[in-house]
Amino acid sequence: MNDLIDMYNTTVYRGKSKILNRFSLQLPLKRNIAILGPNGAGKTTLLKVLMRELYPVRSPDSWVRILGKETWNVWELRKNLGFISQDLQNRYFGYVKGIEVVLSGFHSSVGIYSHQEYEPEAIELSRRIMADLQIESLQENLFSHMSTGEQRRFLLARSLVSEPATLVLDEPTSGLDLTATFLYLRLMRKLMRDGKQIVLVTHHIHEIPPEVDYIVLIKNGKIVNSGDKSDLFTNEQLSDLYGTKMKVISDNGYYQVIPDEWWTELQQMPSMFQTPRNQQFWYGLTLSNVVIWRCAAWWGHRIKIWRN
Repeated sequence: MNDLIDMYNTTVYRGKSKILNRFSLQLPLKRNIAILGPNGAGKTTLLKVLMRELYPVRSPDSWVRILGKETWNVWELRKNLGFISQDLQNRYFGYVKGIEVVLSGFHSSVGIYSHQEYEPEAIELSRRIMADLQIESLQENLFSHMSTGEQRRFLLARSLVSEPATLVLDEPTSGLDLTATFLYLRLMRKLMRDGKQIVLVTHHIHEIPPEVDYIVLIKNGKIVNSGDKSDLFTNEQLSDLYGTKMKVISDNGYYQVIPDEWWTELQQMPSMFQTPRNQQFWYGLTLSNVVIWRCAAWWGHRIKIWRN
């Protein structure tokens, strides 16, 4: 068994719409993976197949194998794979407490029920994981009273209680502010360094941690390319994926893209912005900061002219 997932010649419908058509994909084990593509590319459908929430059209010349098996008990599968998504977040009722969200991971249920029992060891494990994720003080709070970032960390704790080898995260930083985003990314990086395999589904290139080294590019329900990050994060590959010309920049293992015309403007800015040190600083900026610094550079240039 060398693959987390092996899909061959797979066709998947959502309602009457065909989302994946004769789709083939292999995701390796023991590598941290990002599945990247524009909205509507088929990323969420692919995840739902992996989670066994959607099933492909039956055909003798196609298959979906997860960890080498075509048939799974869904509850057993979720002990091997932890899933975190906005859809799961939306299914939790407002009156559920934080600790109940975490405990529900032992039964892969949404919330807890009177017939479910929890050993003291399970409760202790839950509290230890909450402490690691910096949410232990919130365990008695209602889920509906938490911020989006706090809710995501409780869902992460829910997935971790079953101690899966692989975590699948569907756009985990969507809707988070910068502080919550950076905290979540730090937690992801720690999990990967501790040996967890992460499969990250996103369209935010700058939120892909350096530890992610295998990339799948998906567009219009088809695999555009897959392989090592250094081979795929190029101007040509990402411009083709998103249908617009862009420039890829990188710093300390993180990547970002800016519109190609902005890169041209950057090269034409006054010399004060063109030293290697300042260029390295530019490379690390997020897209929003590029907008701010474009304005600052313009005003700085105008002031220099006025002084002269």
